[in-house]
Amino acid sequence: MERAPVIALIDGEHHPAVVRDALARLDRERGVAAVVFCGGEEKVPRQVLDDPVAHYGFPLEHDPEAAFRGGSGALAVVDLADEPILPTPAKLRLAAYALHNGLAYESPGATFTPPRYEQVDFPGRTVAVIGTGKRTGKTAVAGHWATLLRERGTSPVIVSMGRGGPPEPQLAEAGVGLEELSEIALGGRHAASDYLEDAAIAGVPAVGCRRVGGGLVGEPFESNVPAGARLAASLGPDTLIFEGSGSCIPPLEADATVCVVGRDADLGGLGIYPLLRSRLALVMGDEVPDGLPCPALRCRLEPEPVEAPSPGSRVAVFTTGAPANGSMDAVVASTALARRAELEHDLDHAAAERCDVYLVEIKAAAIDTVAVRAKREGARVIFLRNHPVALDGDLDLELLDLHDSA
Repeated sequence: MERAPVIALIDGEHHPAVVRDALARLDRERGVAAVVFCGGEEKVPRQVLDDPVAHYGFPLEHDPEAAFRGGSGALAVVDLADEPILPTPAKLRLAAYALHNGLAYESPGATFTPPRYEQVDFPGRTVAVIGTGKRTGKTAVAGHWATLLRERGTSPVIVSMGRGGPPEPQLAEAGVGLEELSEIALGGRHAASDYLEDAAIAGVPAVGCRRVGGGLVGEPFESNVPAGARLAASLGPDTLIFEGSGSCIPPLEADATVCVVGRDADLGGLGIYPLLRSRLALVMGDEVPDGLPCPALRCRLEPEPVEAPSPGSRVAVFTTGAPANGSMDAVVASTALARRAELEHDLDHAAAERCDVYLVEIKAAAIDTVAVRAKREGARVIFLRNHPVALDGDLDLELLDLHDSA
């Protein structure tokens, strides 16, 4: 059997003789490329660390993350340490760093393998927008980035994946409108997929893909995203923008990645993984968490209609999250687009209030329910965009610079 060298993690809570025997067996069976001492001194006299080869059989390193980045030739990390030196959260964080560096992480009872990212045959730039969870603002950021590029003369195509995406990658032309979306809904497909929102709001072509499942570091069980990227590349754009779904990461290599961090994001343990892949974090909250591995900007999303309602309109607003700006003077404000039973009640309320303009995000039940009800009530539908705004910097400049340096 071909040997596959490993990096071993050890601690001082185990007696050196015990660890030495385990390392010797590991070296015979697989090969040991490096040994990292993670701390602890209960069973390790000072002279052991002064001469580790005599006591462990190997020289010791002391920085796991540096060891994972190094050119040791290892294919996996084998964790021989234990609490209290490496409690579970610390082990999972090290697993995230290992996976980010293409190493499997093996601990008794659990093995993590690094996700596979496919290289797209494309001569232009590739950038990605990923997130720490569902409805963090990925589509808003990807669409805004695409709009910035389009307005300055760069031609982008967005490749978006979702849990309601088409069975084969589907192209939505730039500027798709309500009529086309309604026809999609009538055909039994999800008419509020992120790629349709991208095409309608950002005004650029977008390719819709599907994915199923989501692993602990954002790996889908199955997706047709690589095929979607090939379709997008065939259109001859300058740039491809890969858009994640929930906490799932598109299984494609990107030149530069932005991670949108939700307000309640858990960045402990494996939760740090998407930020390790990123060159910029957009934090949707009041404070930037400590210890992020990449630069960060505090941001918020500001809902705004793509066109202003006529003066005197009686407006109903339908979103999936935070209510729209009070300046819209909404008679009815619903955040229930993703909660259909509650949404029906809010639609009844809008009809009772004789609302004649429905402002709606292109998400969840926007097309198959809200647009259908608006047509029945004789109300006009205007789409809402979520405009990302930096609270402590120039988001537009950061996104354009990131693209150009990719």
